[in-house]
Amino acid sequence: MPDTPPVHPSPDEDDARYLALKARDARFDGRFFTGVTSTGIYCRPVCAARTPRREHCRFFALAAQAEAAGFRPCLRCRPELAPQALAWSVQDATTILVQQALRLLHAPEAWSEAGGRALVAQLAARLGVSDRHLRRIFQAVLGVSPQRWLHTRRLLAAKQLLADTRLPVTEVALAAGFASVRRFNDAFASHYGLAPSQLRRSGATCAGAARPVRLGLRPPYDARSLLAWFATRQLHGLEDVRNTDSEQRLRRTVRLASGGRSVAGWIELRFDLPRHCVLLEASDGLLPALPQLIGRVRDLLDLDADPAAIHAVLQPFFEGGEGLRVPGTLDGFELAVQAVLGQQITVAAARTLAQRVLERFGEPIATPWPELRWLFPSAAALAQATPDDLGRLGIVRQRQAAILALARGVASGALVLDASADVPATMAALRELPGIGDWTAQYIALRALRWPDAFPAGDVALHHALDVRGAPQPARAALAAAEAWRPWRSYGALRAWSGLAPSLPNP
Repeated sequence: MPDTPPVHPSPDEDDARYLALKARDARFDGRFFTGVTSTGIYCRPVCAARTPRREHCRFFALAAQAEAAGFRPCLRCRPELAPQALAWSVQDATTILVQQALRLLHAPEAWSEAGGRALVAQLAARLGVSDRHLRRIFQAVLGVSPQRWLHTRRLLAAKQLLADTRLPVTEVALAAGFASVRRFNDAFASHYGLAPSQLRRSGATCAGAARPVRLGLRPPYDARSLLAWFATRQLHGLEDVRNTDSEQRLRRTVRLASGGRSVAGWIELRFDLPRHCVLLEASDGLLPALPQLIGRVRDLLDLDADPAAIHAVLQPFFEGGEGLRVPGTLDGFELAVQAVLGQQITVAAARTLAQRVLERFGEPIATPWPELRWLFPSAAALAQATPDDLGRLGIVRQRQAAILALARGVASGALVLDASADVPATMAALRELPGIGDWTAQYIALRALRWPDAFPAGDVALHHALDVRGAPQPARAALAAAEAWRPWRSYGALRAWSGLAPSLPNP
Protein backbone atom coordinates (compact mmCIF):
# COMPACT_ATOMS: atom_id res chain seq x y z
CA MET A 1 0.00 0.00 0.00
CA PRO A 2 1.52 3.35 -1.00
CA ASP A 3 2.23 6.04 1.57
CA THR A 4 2.26 9.75 0.83
CA PRO A 5 4.88 10.21 -1.93
CA PRO A 6 8.23 11.65 -0.83
CA VAL A 7 9.31 15.14 -1.78
CA HIS A 8 12.36 13.83 -3.69
CA PRO A 9 11.54 10.55 -5.46
CA SER A 10 14.37 8.29 -6.54
CA PRO A 11 15.62 8.32 -10.17
CA ASP A 12 14.04 4.90 -10.70
CA GLU A 13 10.66 6.24 -9.55
CA ASP A 14 11.00 9.20 -11.90
CA ASP A 15 11.87 6.86 -14.79
CA ALA A 16 8.71 4.86 -14.06
CA ARG A 17 6.69 8.07 -14.02
CA TYR A 18 8.14 9.05 -17.38
CA LEU A 19 7.00 5.72 -18.85
CA ALA A 20 3.48 6.37 -17.49
CA LEU A 21 3.62 9.86 -18.99
CA LYS A 22 4.65 8.48 -22.42
CA ALA A 23 1.76 5.99 -22.28
CA ARG A 24 -0.71 8.65 -21.05
CA ASP A 25 -1.78 6.05 -18.49
CA ALA A 26 -4.95 7.28 -16.76
CA ARG A 27 -4.32 4.97 -13.80
CA PHE A 28 -1.66 7.46 -12.67
CA ASP A 29 -3.79 10.59 -13.16
CA GLY A 30 -3.51 12.75 -10.04
CA ARG A 31 -0.78 10.56 -8.55
CA PHE A 32 1.93 12.80 -9.98
CA PHE A 33 2.39 15.92 -12.10
CA THR A 34 5.14 16.65 -14.62
CA GLY A 35 6.90 20.01 -14.75
CA VAL A 36 8.45 20.73 -18.16
CA THR A 37 11.52 22.93 -17.77
CA SER A 38 11.54 24.04 -21.40
CA THR A 39 8.03 25.57 -21.13
CA GLY A 40 7.57 26.28 -17.41
CA ILE A 41 4.27 24.34 -17.51
CA TYR A 42 3.19 21.38 -15.39
CA CYS A 43 0.78 18.71 -16.66
CA ARG A 44 -1.18 15.61 -15.75
CA PRO A 45 0.11 12.22 -17.00
CA VAL A 46 -2.87 12.07 -19.40
CA CYS A 47 -2.08 15.38 -21.14
CA ALA A 48 -2.61 15.16 -24.91
CA ALA A 49 0.30 17.49 -25.65
CA ARG A 50 3.47 16.08 -27.21
CA THR A 51 5.51 14.16 -24.66
CA PRO A 52 8.53 16.23 -23.57
CA ARG A 53 12.03 14.81 -23.57
CA ARG A 54 13.07 13.04 -20.38
CA GLU A 55 15.74 15.59 -19.48
CA HIS A 56 13.13 18.36 -19.53
CA CYS A 57 10.85 16.63 -17.00
CA ARG A 58 10.60 17.13 -13.26
CA PHE A 59 8.06 15.11 -11.31
CA PHE A 60 5.91 16.18 -8.36
CA ALA A 61 3.43 14.36 -6.14
CA LEU A 62 1.22 17.45 -5.68
CA ALA A 63 0.20 20.42 -7.79
CA ALA A 64 1.31 22.65 -4.92
CA GLN A 65 4.83 21.25 -5.18
CA ALA A 66 4.95 22.00 -8.92
CA GLU A 67 3.71 25.56 -8.39
CA ALA A 68 6.14 26.12 -5.51
CA ALA A 69 8.90 25.18 -7.97
CA GLY A 70 7.72 27.90 -10.35
CA PHE A 71 5.66 25.90 -12.86
CA ARG A 72 2.26 27.09 -14.17
CA PRO A 73 -0.72 24.75 -14.74
CA CYS A 74 -1.32 23.48 -18.26
CA LEU A 75 -4.36 25.05 -19.94
CA ARG A 76 -4.89 21.92 -22.03
CA CYS A 77 -5.00 19.06 -19.51
CA ARG A 78 -5.99 21.35 -16.58
CA PRO A 79 -4.43 19.87 -13.40
CA GLU A 80 -7.42 20.98 -11.31
CA LEU A 81 -9.50 18.25 -13.02
CA ALA A 82 -7.27 15.38 -11.85
CA PRO A 83 -8.42 12.91 -9.17
CA GLN A 84 -6.99 13.62 -5.75
CA ALA A 85 -4.14 11.42 -4.53
CA LEU A 86 -5.46 10.11 -1.22
CA ALA A 87 -3.14 7.47 0.24
CA TRP A 88 -4.12 5.69 3.46
CA SER A 89 -2.10 4.11 6.24
CA VAL A 90 -2.94 2.58 9.59
CA GLN A 91 0.65 2.41 10.86
CA ASP A 92 2.84 5.42 9.96
CA ALA A 93 1.91 8.22 12.37
CA THR A 94 3.47 10.95 10.21
CA THR A 95 1.64 9.75 7.10
CA ILE A 96 -1.64 9.50 9.01
CA LEU A 97 -1.24 13.08 10.25
CA VAL A 98 -0.58 14.45 6.75
CA GLN A 99 -3.47 12.45 5.30
CA GLN A 100 -5.90 13.74 7.91
CA ALA A 101 -4.72 17.32 7.45
CA LEU A 102 -5.08 17.16 3.65
CA ARG A 103 -8.51 15.60 3.97
CA LEU A 104 -9.65 18.52 6.12
CA LEU A 105 -7.98 21.11 3.90
CA HIS A 106 -9.69 19.70 0.79
CA ALA A 107 -13.02 21.05 2.09
CA PRO A 108 -13.79 24.45 0.48
CA GLU A 109 -14.98 25.70 3.87
CA ALA A 110 -11.30 25.76 4.88
CA TRP A 111 -10.18 27.95 2.00
CA SER A 112 -11.00 31.38 3.40
CA GLU A 113 -8.05 33.77 3.25
CA ALA A 114 -9.39 35.52 6.33
CA GLY A 115 -8.32 32.55 8.48
CA GLY A 116 -4.64 32.74 7.55
CA ARG A 117 -2.34 31.35 10.20
CA ALA A 118 -5.27 31.07 12.60
CA LEU A 119 -6.74 28.41 10.32
CA VAL A 120 -3.53 26.37 10.47
CA ALA A 121 -3.51 26.72 14.26
CA GLN A 122 -7.12 25.50 14.41
CA LEU A 123 -6.30 22.58 12.15
CA ALA A 124 -3.30 21.64 14.28
CA ALA A 125 -5.41 21.81 17.45
CA ARG A 126 -8.01 19.53 15.89
CA LEU A 127 -5.28 17.04 14.96
CA GLY A 128 -3.78 17.22 18.45
CA VAL A 129 -0.41 18.74 17.49
CA SER A 130 1.17 22.19 17.59
CA ASP A 131 0.93 24.40 14.51
CA ARG A 132 4.74 24.46 14.38
CA HIS A 133 4.83 20.66 14.26
CA LEU A 134 2.16 20.60 11.55
CA ARG A 135 4.14 23.05 9.39
CA ARG A 136 7.33 21.04 9.95
CA ILE A 137 5.62 17.77 8.94
CA PHE A 138 4.12 19.38 5.81
CA GLN A 139 7.52 20.69 4.79
CA ALA A 140 9.25 17.36 5.45
CA VAL A 141 6.68 15.13 3.74
CA LEU A 142 5.23 17.36 1.03
CA GLY A 143 7.85 20.07 0.56
CA VAL A 144 5.30 22.87 0.96
CA SER A 145 3.67 24.67 3.89
CA PRO A 146 -0.05 24.30 4.70
CA GLN A 147 -0.57 27.94 3.63
CA ARG A 148 1.12 27.29 0.29
CA TRP A 149 -0.96 24.18 -0.29
CA LEU A 150 -4.15 26.14 0.47
CA HIS A 151 -3.12 29.01 -1.79
CA THR A 152 -2.58 26.61 -4.70
CA ARG A 153 -5.89 24.88 -3.99
CA ARG A 154 -7.75 28.22 -4.02
CA LEU A 155 -6.14 29.30 -7.29
CA LEU A 156 -6.89 25.99 -9.01
CA ALA A 157 -10.51 26.13 -7.81
CA ALA A 158 -10.82 29.66 -9.18
CA LYS A 159 -9.25 28.52 -12.45
CA GLN A 160 -11.91 25.83 -12.81
CA LEU A 161 -14.73 28.26 -12.07
CA LEU A 162 -13.37 30.69 -14.66
CA ALA A 163 -13.04 27.99 -17.31
CA ASP A 164 -16.33 26.15 -16.74
CA THR A 165 -18.82 28.82 -15.66
CA ARG A 166 -19.81 32.36 -16.48
CA LEU A 167 -19.91 33.45 -12.85
CA PRO A 168 -18.77 37.06 -12.37
CA VAL A 169 -15.15 37.34 -11.30
CA THR A 170 -16.29 38.73 -7.94
CA GLU A 171 -18.27 35.56 -7.21
CA VAL A 172 -15.40 33.39 -8.43
CA ALA A 173 -13.03 35.12 -6.02
CA LEU A 174 -15.37 34.69 -3.07
CA ALA A 175 -16.24 31.06 -3.92
CA ALA A 176 -12.54 30.21 -4.07
CA GLY A 177 -11.93 31.72 -0.63
CA PHE A 178 -10.28 35.05 -1.52
CA ALA A 179 -11.02 37.98 0.74
CA SER A 180 -11.38 40.50 -2.11
CA VAL A 181 -11.37 40.72 -5.90
CA ARG A 182 -8.22 42.84 -5.81
CA ARG A 183 -6.31 40.20 -3.84
CA PHE A 184 -7.62 37.52 -6.19
CA ASN A 185 -6.59 39.42 -9.32
CA ASP A 186 -3.13 40.12 -7.91
CA ALA A 187 -2.59 36.50 -6.82
CA PHE A 188 -3.83 35.09 -10.11
CA ALA A 189 -1.74 37.42 -12.27
CA SER A 190 1.44 36.99 -10.24
CA HIS A 191 1.06 33.21 -10.03
CA TYR A 192 -0.11 32.36 -13.55
CA GLY A 193 0.96 35.39 -15.57
CA LEU A 194 -2.62 35.86 -16.78
CA ALA A 195 -5.57 38.04 -15.88
CA PRO A 196 -8.57 35.98 -14.72
CA SER A 197 -10.61 37.13 -17.71
CA GLN A 198 -8.07 35.54 -20.10
CA LEU A 199 -9.11 32.07 -18.94
CA ARG A 200 -12.74 32.53 -19.89
CA ARG A 201 -13.78 30.04 -22.53
CA SER A 202 -15.56 31.19 -25.66
CA GLY A 203 -19.00 30.01 -26.69
CA ALA A 204 -21.04 30.82 -23.58
CA THR A 205 -22.89 34.05 -23.17
CA CYS A 206 -25.36 33.37 -20.39
CA ALA A 207 -24.74 33.57 -16.65
CA GLY A 208 -24.80 29.80 -16.20
CA ALA A 209 -22.32 27.05 -16.85
CA ALA A 210 -20.37 27.39 -20.08
CA ARG A 211 -20.29 23.63 -20.55
CA PRO A 212 -20.28 20.52 -18.35
CA VAL A 213 -17.54 20.40 -15.73
CA ARG A 214 -15.22 17.45 -16.32
CA LEU A 215 -14.22 15.47 -13.23
CA GLY A 216 -11.32 13.07 -13.72
CA LEU A 217 -11.26 9.47 -12.48
CA ARG A 218 -8.77 6.60 -12.47
CA PRO A 219 -9.65 3.43 -14.40
CA PRO A 220 -10.89 0.80 -14.10
CA TYR A 221 -14.26 2.19 -13.05
CA ASP A 222 -17.41 0.05 -12.84
CA ALA A 223 -20.08 2.68 -13.48
CA ARG A 224 -22.71 0.02 -14.19
CA SER A 225 -22.47 -1.49 -10.69
CA LEU A 226 -22.39 1.90 -8.97
CA LEU A 227 -25.47 3.15 -10.82
CA ALA A 228 -27.26 -0.13 -10.10
CA TRP A 229 -26.66 0.50 -6.38
CA PHE A 230 -28.15 3.99 -6.64
CA ALA A 231 -31.07 2.81 -8.79
CA THR A 232 -32.06 0.18 -6.23
CA ARG A 233 -32.26 2.86 -3.52
CA GLN A 234 -33.47 5.92 -5.47
CA LEU A 235 -36.41 7.93 -4.16
CA HIS A 236 -38.97 9.13 -6.69
CA GLY A 237 -38.93 12.89 -7.02
CA LEU A 238 -35.42 13.16 -5.58
CA GLU A 239 -33.30 11.05 -7.94
CA ASP A 240 -33.52 9.62 -11.44
CA VAL A 241 -31.00 6.99 -12.56
CA ARG A 242 -30.55 5.62 -16.09
CA ASN A 243 -28.27 2.61 -16.40
CA THR A 244 -28.44 1.13 -19.89
CA ASP A 245 -25.95 0.29 -22.63
CA SER A 246 -26.79 3.56 -24.37
CA GLU A 247 -27.12 5.85 -21.33
CA GLN A 248 -25.43 5.96 -17.95
CA ARG A 249 -26.41 9.01 -15.96
CA LEU A 250 -27.78 10.23 -12.65
CA ARG A 251 -29.98 13.26 -12.00
CA ARG A 252 -31.00 14.51 -8.60
CA THR A 253 -31.81 17.55 -6.50
CA VAL A 254 -29.19 19.04 -4.17
CA ARG A 255 -29.07 21.33 -1.15
CA LEU A 256 -25.71 22.76 -0.01
CA ALA A 257 -24.49 25.21 2.61
CA SER A 258 -22.34 27.94 1.06
CA GLY A 259 -20.98 31.03 2.75
CA GLY A 260 -23.39 30.80 5.64
CA ARG A 261 -26.46 30.35 3.42
CA SER A 262 -28.25 27.43 1.84
CA VAL A 263 -28.34 26.99 -1.94
CA ALA A 264 -30.39 24.42 -3.81
CA GLY A 265 -30.87 23.15 -7.33
CA TRP A 266 -30.34 20.12 -9.52
CA ILE A 267 -27.42 18.28 -11.07
CA GLU A 268 -26.93 15.82 -13.91
CA LEU A 269 -23.98 13.42 -13.97
CA ARG A 270 -22.96 11.54 -17.12
CA PHE A 271 -20.12 9.04 -17.41
CA ASP A 272 -17.56 9.39 -20.19
CA LEU A 273 -15.48 6.33 -19.42
CA PRO A 274 -13.45 6.33 -22.66
CA ARG A 275 -12.12 9.75 -21.58
CA HIS A 276 -11.89 8.71 -17.91
CA CYS A 277 -14.16 11.44 -16.59
CA VAL A 278 -17.63 12.33 -15.36
CA LEU A 279 -19.50 15.30 -16.84
CA LEU A 280 -21.27 17.46 -14.26
CA GLU A 281 -24.02 19.90 -15.14
CA ALA A 282 -25.56 22.01 -12.39
CA SER A 283 -28.37 24.53 -12.18
CA ASP A 284 -27.41 28.20 -11.95
CA GLY A 285 -28.37 28.40 -8.28
CA LEU A 286 -25.64 25.92 -7.36
CA LEU A 287 -22.79 27.56 -9.28
CA PRO A 288 -21.67 29.90 -6.45
CA ALA A 289 -21.09 26.69 -4.44
CA LEU A 290 -19.42 24.80 -7.30
CA PRO A 291 -16.22 23.94 -5.37
CA GLN A 292 -18.31 22.37 -2.57
CA LEU A 293 -20.51 20.63 -5.14
CA ILE A 294 -17.52 19.17 -6.99
CA GLY A 295 -16.15 17.79 -3.73
CA ARG A 296 -19.49 16.20 -2.86
CA VAL A 297 -19.85 14.68 -6.33
CA ARG A 298 -16.35 13.26 -6.16
CA ASP A 299 -17.30 11.64 -2.84
CA LEU A 300 -20.68 10.46 -4.17
CA LEU A 301 -19.03 8.61 -7.08
CA ASP A 302 -15.76 7.76 -5.25
CA LEU A 303 -13.76 9.39 -8.02
CA ASP A 304 -10.57 9.76 -5.96
CA ALA A 305 -10.16 6.05 -5.21
CA ASP A 306 -6.88 4.44 -6.25
CA PRO A 307 -7.95 1.06 -7.71
CA ALA A 308 -4.39 -0.24 -7.96
CA ALA A 309 -3.62 0.33 -4.26
CA ILE A 310 -6.96 -1.15 -3.16
CA HIS A 311 -6.76 -4.16 -5.46
CA ALA A 312 -3.21 -4.95 -4.36
CA VAL A 313 -4.54 -5.64 -0.85
CA LEU A 314 -7.87 -7.28 -1.77
CA GLN A 315 -6.80 -9.33 -4.80
CA PRO A 316 -5.72 -12.37 -2.73
CA PHE A 317 -9.23 -12.57 -1.24
CA PHE A 318 -11.53 -11.75 -4.18
CA GLU A 319 -11.51 -12.65 -7.84
CA GLY A 320 -12.35 -9.47 -9.76
CA GLY A 321 -13.99 -6.29 -8.51
CA GLU A 322 -11.11 -3.92 -9.23
CA GLY A 323 -13.46 -1.33 -10.76
CA LEU A 324 -15.99 -1.34 -7.91
CA ARG A 325 -16.32 1.94 -6.00
CA VAL A 326 -17.89 2.62 -2.62
CA PRO A 327 -21.09 4.66 -3.23
CA GLY A 328 -21.09 7.90 -1.29
CA THR A 329 -23.69 10.58 -0.74
CA LEU A 330 -24.25 14.28 -1.42
CA ASP A 331 -25.92 14.75 1.96
CA GLY A 332 -24.65 12.94 5.04
CA PHE A 333 -27.83 13.64 6.99
CA GLU A 334 -29.98 12.18 4.21
CA LEU A 335 -27.80 9.06 4.17
CA ALA A 336 -27.93 8.73 7.97
CA VAL A 337 -31.74 8.91 7.99
CA GLN A 338 -31.94 6.23 5.32
CA ALA A 339 -29.45 4.08 7.26
CA VAL A 340 -31.66 4.26 10.34
CA LEU A 341 -34.75 3.42 8.29
CA GLY A 342 -32.92 0.42 6.82
CA GLN A 343 -32.08 -1.20 10.15
CA GLN A 344 -33.02 -4.91 10.07
CA ILE A 345 -35.38 -4.61 7.07
CA THR A 346 -35.01 -5.05 3.32
CA VAL A 347 -33.75 -2.35 0.97
CA ALA A 348 -37.20 -2.14 -0.66
CA ALA A 349 -38.97 -1.67 2.70
CA ALA A 350 -36.46 0.99 3.76
CA ARG A 351 -36.96 2.85 0.47
CA THR A 352 -40.73 2.85 1.04
CA LEU A 353 -40.29 4.48 4.45
CA ALA A 354 -37.79 7.02 3.10
CA GLN A 355 -40.20 7.90 0.28
CA ARG A 356 -42.88 8.70 2.87
CA VAL A 357 -40.44 10.92 4.80
CA LEU A 358 -39.52 12.73 1.58
CA GLU A 359 -43.12 13.41 0.56
CA ARG A 360 -44.21 14.43 4.08
CA PHE A 361 -41.27 16.67 5.07
CA GLY A 362 -39.43 17.40 1.80
CA GLU A 363 -39.31 20.81 0.15
CA PRO A 364 -40.76 21.23 -3.37
CA ILE A 365 -38.36 22.45 -6.05
CA ALA A 366 -38.73 23.29 -9.74
CA THR A 367 -36.44 21.44 -12.17
CA PRO A 368 -36.39 20.86 -15.95
CA TRP A 369 -37.57 17.28 -15.40
CA PRO A 370 -40.90 16.16 -13.91
CA GLU A 371 -39.08 13.20 -12.31
CA LEU A 372 -37.31 15.61 -9.94
CA ARG A 373 -39.53 17.72 -7.72
CA TRP A 374 -38.38 17.33 -4.09
CA LEU A 375 -35.44 18.30 -1.89
CA PHE A 376 -34.76 15.86 0.93
CA PRO A 377 -35.91 17.32 4.28
CA SER A 378 -33.25 19.39 6.02
CA ALA A 379 -32.06 18.48 9.50
CA ALA A 380 -33.76 21.62 10.81
CA ALA A 381 -37.11 20.55 9.31
CA LEU A 382 -36.97 17.03 10.74
CA ALA A 383 -35.79 18.34 14.10
CA GLN A 384 -39.19 20.05 14.39
CA ALA A 385 -41.10 16.81 13.77
CA THR A 386 -42.77 14.94 16.60
CA PRO A 387 -42.65 11.19 17.26
CA ASP A 388 -46.30 11.02 16.25
CA ASP A 389 -45.50 12.67 12.91
CA LEU A 390 -42.99 9.92 12.18
CA GLY A 391 -45.17 7.20 13.65
CA ARG A 392 -47.94 8.00 11.19
CA LEU A 393 -45.48 7.16 8.39
CA GLY A 394 -45.03 3.63 9.76
CA ILE A 395 -41.70 4.31 11.49
CA VAL A 396 -41.33 2.38 14.75
CA ARG A 397 -40.57 4.12 18.03
CA GLN A 398 -36.88 3.22 18.27
CA ARG A 399 -36.17 4.63 14.81
CA GLN A 400 -38.25 7.72 15.55
CA ALA A 401 -35.93 8.53 18.44
CA ALA A 402 -32.84 7.91 16.32
CA ILE A 403 -34.02 10.15 13.46
CA LEU A 404 -34.97 12.99 15.79
CA ALA A 405 -31.64 12.74 17.65
CA LEU A 406 -29.74 12.78 14.34
CA ALA A 407 -31.72 15.77 13.10
CA ARG A 408 -31.10 17.77 16.26
CA GLY A 409 -27.40 16.91 16.32
CA VAL A 410 -26.85 17.93 12.69
CA ALA A 411 -29.06 21.03 12.93
CA SER A 412 -27.15 22.25 15.98
CA GLY A 413 -23.75 21.59 14.43
CA ALA A 414 -22.82 19.01 17.06
CA LEU A 415 -22.72 16.31 14.36
CA VAL A 416 -20.87 16.72 11.05
CA LEU A 417 -21.60 13.93 8.60
CA ASP A 418 -19.22 14.44 5.70
CA ALA A 419 -15.65 13.59 4.69
CA SER A 420 -14.19 16.38 6.85
CA ALA A 421 -15.49 14.82 10.08
CA ASP A 422 -13.28 13.29 12.75
CA VAL A 423 -14.18 9.65 12.08
CA PRO A 424 -13.54 8.02 15.50
CA ALA A 425 -15.18 10.90 17.40
CA THR A 426 -18.17 11.03 15.04
CA MET A 427 -18.73 7.28 15.22
CA ALA A 428 -18.55 7.41 19.00
CA ALA A 429 -21.08 10.26 19.04
CA LEU A 430 -23.39 8.32 16.73
CA ARG A 431 -23.30 5.23 18.96
CA GLU A 432 -24.38 7.37 21.92
CA LEU A 433 -27.59 8.37 20.16
CA PRO A 434 -30.74 6.35 20.92
CA GLY A 435 -31.44 3.62 18.38
CA ILE A 436 -28.01 3.76 16.70
CA GLY A 437 -25.65 0.84 17.12
CA ASP A 438 -22.37 -0.17 15.57
CA TRP A 439 -23.87 -1.35 12.24
CA THR A 440 -25.48 2.04 11.58
CA ALA A 441 -22.40 4.01 12.69
CA GLN A 442 -20.13 1.89 10.46
CA TYR A 443 -22.47 2.22 7.48
CA ILE A 444 -22.58 6.02 7.89
CA ALA A 445 -18.77 6.07 8.15
CA LEU A 446 -18.48 3.94 5.02
CA ARG A 447 -20.71 6.11 2.82
CA ALA A 448 -20.98 9.59 4.37
CA LEU A 449 -17.65 9.99 6.21
CA ARG A 450 -15.78 8.26 3.34
CA TRP A 451 -13.77 6.10 5.73
CA PRO A 452 -12.13 3.37 3.60
CA ASP A 453 -11.68 1.01 6.55
CA ALA A 454 -15.28 1.05 7.82
CA PHE A 455 -16.73 -2.41 8.30
CA PRO A 456 -20.34 -3.09 9.43
CA ALA A 457 -19.50 -6.42 11.01
CA GLY A 458 -23.08 -7.03 12.14
CA ASP A 459 -24.44 -7.01 8.58
CA VAL A 460 -26.38 -10.20 7.84
CA ALA A 461 -25.50 -10.12 4.13
CA LEU A 462 -21.80 -10.02 5.04
CA HIS A 463 -22.31 -12.99 7.36
CA HIS A 464 -23.74 -14.92 4.40
CA ALA A 465 -20.91 -13.85 2.09
CA LEU A 466 -18.24 -14.72 4.66
CA ASP A 467 -20.00 -17.95 5.63
CA VAL A 468 -19.96 -17.15 9.35
CA ARG A 469 -23.72 -17.39 9.98
CA GLY A 470 -23.25 -20.49 12.10
CA ALA A 471 -20.51 -19.02 14.26
CA PRO A 472 -21.35 -18.43 17.95
CA GLN A 473 -20.63 -14.70 17.40
CA PRO A 474 -21.00 -13.96 13.67
CA ALA A 475 -19.94 -10.29 13.97
CA ARG A 476 -16.71 -11.20 15.72
CA ALA A 477 -16.03 -13.93 13.16
CA ALA A 478 -16.66 -11.44 10.33
CA LEU A 479 -14.20 -8.99 11.88
CA ALA A 480 -11.56 -11.69 12.13
CA ALA A 481 -12.12 -12.76 8.51
CA ALA A 482 -11.80 -9.17 7.24
CA GLU A 483 -8.75 -8.21 9.30
CA ALA A 484 -6.43 -8.87 6.34
CA TRP A 485 -8.41 -6.39 4.19
CA ARG A 486 -7.17 -3.38 6.18
CA PRO A 487 -7.10 -0.45 5.43
CA TRP A 488 -9.65 -1.13 2.66
CA ARG A 489 -12.37 -3.04 4.51
CA SER A 490 -15.05 -0.76 3.05
CA TYR A 491 -14.06 -1.94 -0.42
CA GLY A 492 -13.88 -5.55 0.76
CA ALA A 493 -17.41 -5.27 2.15
CA LEU A 494 -18.60 -3.83 -1.17
CA ARG A 495 -17.03 -6.71 -3.09
CA ALA A 496 -18.73 -9.20 -0.77
CA TRP A 497 -22.09 -7.41 -1.12
CA SER A 498 -21.64 -7.47 -4.89
CA GLY A 499 -21.56 -11.25 -4.91
CA LEU A 500 -17.81 -11.76 -5.24
CA ALA A 501 -17.13 -14.81 -3.07
CA PRO A 502 -14.27 -14.05 -0.68
CA SER A 503 -11.64 -16.64 0.13
CA LEU A 504 -11.23 -16.84 3.88
CA PRO A 505 -7.97 -17.18 5.83
CA ASN A 506 -7.15 -20.54 7.31
CA PRO A 507 -8.39 -20.89 10.91
